[in-house]
Amino acid sequence: MFHAFDNDGPPRQINRPDWMALLARAPLDLLEPALAPYAPQAPQWLRPPETGLYMVQGRAGATGERFNLGEVTVTRCALRMPCATAASGHTVGVAYVLGRSRRQAQLAALADALLQDPAHHDTLDAQLLQAVRQHLAQQRTQRHAKAQSTKVEFFTVARESGDNSDEGDQE
Repeated sequence: MFHAFDNDGPPRQINRPDWMALLARAPLDLLEPALAPYAPQAPQWLRPPETGLYMVQGRAGATGERFNLGEVTVTRCALRMPCATAASGHTVGVAYVLGRSRRQAQLAALADALLQDPAHHDTLDAQLLQAVRQHLAQQRTQRHAKAQSTKVEFFTVARESGDNSDEGDQE
């Protein structure tokens, strides 16, 4: 499934693939304080955090055939949390994050499980997911400003050089 991270799109109710995409990119310093009140709950580990490699594919010009670009390090985990409102009595949280941060994967999986519980969803959406959205928007703005600072406008450079030799040669 493709997620457009740089385009927020129209406002709508956030669903699980969207919040999982946000949690995968959430920095540890945003996850820790938002999930601190839920830390006493002990999860049952279905898959403890483990680190491995994933093959990343690319497309030439974003339209060509796929090719293997390289491998990235990913940490993943899955856990089960008790939930009074679920029919089965529990929710399952899953997380995949880039890098080797086991703690980030644990917290993202915990947040995923808690966001599935209607009792915690609105609170975590306001405290955690909104903060992650703001962080990602700030990163996007900084990345854009950095790219704009390296932009070269060749037509402006030619005009400012004052080279009018082309005008005299056309006689």
